[in-house]
Amino acid sequence: MAALLAVPALLFTAACGSDDGNNGDAAGGVAEVKGKVGAKPEISVPKDGKPSDKTVVETVSAGSGTPIKGSDFVRLDWTVEKWSGGQELGGSWAAGATGDKAPRRQSIEQIGKPSQQLPEKVLDAVKGKKPGSRILVQGTAGDLIGQSLNTSSGISAKDVLIWVVDPVGAASVDAKGEAEGEQAASEAGMPEVKSPSQKAATITVPKGDKAPKDLKEQVLIKGDGKKVEAGQGLIAQYTGVKWEDGKKFDSSWDHGGATAFQIGNGSVVAGWDKGLVGKHVGDRVLLVIPPSLGYGGNPQSELSKNTLVFTVDILGTV
Repeated sequence: MAALLAVPALLFTAACGSDDGNNGDAAGGVAEVKGKVGAKPEISVPKDGKPSDKTVVETVSAGSGTPIKGSDFVRLDWTVEKWSGGQELGGSWAAGATGDKAPRRQSIEQIGKPSQQLPEKVLDAVKGKKPGSRILVQGTAGDLIGQSLNTSSGISAKDVLIWVVDPVGAASVDAKGEAEGEQAASEAGMPEVKSPSQKAATITVPKGDKAPKDLKEQVLIKGDGKKVEAGQGLIAQYTGVKWEDGKKFDSSWDHGGATAFQIGNGSVVAGWDKGLVGKHVGDRVLLVIPPSLGYGGNPQSELSKNTLVFTVDILGTV
């Protein structure tokens, strides 16, 4: 999918269609989708038929609960195929996981924010739908992806693409939220953390101390929310610095606020998986991550040899 889509396309307003678990016989230039929500969909197109010349958005199966709002964080399953030849171009069902027992990788997105996996027109189609729904989006690559289409991927602007998207869960979280409560002092040997409101944390590494060889963690603020489980999308504020020089290399506050990652299946560095699964919503967690649990396995990363220090405010899960 990365070869097909560079950056998202333009917004569009979704329409509703059938809610009966499939969208009828493949006819009228619209693909047919069969299968239960949560399982990989079966997509077929009319034999010798031509696709609709208009973009089509249908609710194949309706979910339950609170409709997804325009700024919600969502956890999604999805697949995309080419109309001609039924070529599968990517999706979460094909993504797999890093271990036999690890949860399958899914997409964690915020509605209205750029995505590197789904065109914005496709992602916007889940707005107003309910978790547990299945949604069909069909249209030309030119319409759905627009100027962001990477034509070197072998897909032309005229090629018709069929997307099926299952929003598994959704959560409304304030992008400017932060952990609340009195922050504990750092334990001996751990970096000192100052956390000004609405700004990146200031993290001071102990002078003269060697970086630990194992993962170190401390809950600085203890929340009272639900426990974080492997496979969930974790919504967080974070700041990261290098142990070696104390310099900040990233912070969610530098990118507009809270962001979300799937946790517990290798979608993020192993130090996050090991240090954050089992924590609670509302926690502020200090992590010291050795290279072996950070970017040490990626020699191309500028951080491959660094011990990473993070503060992470867990704002919610999806």
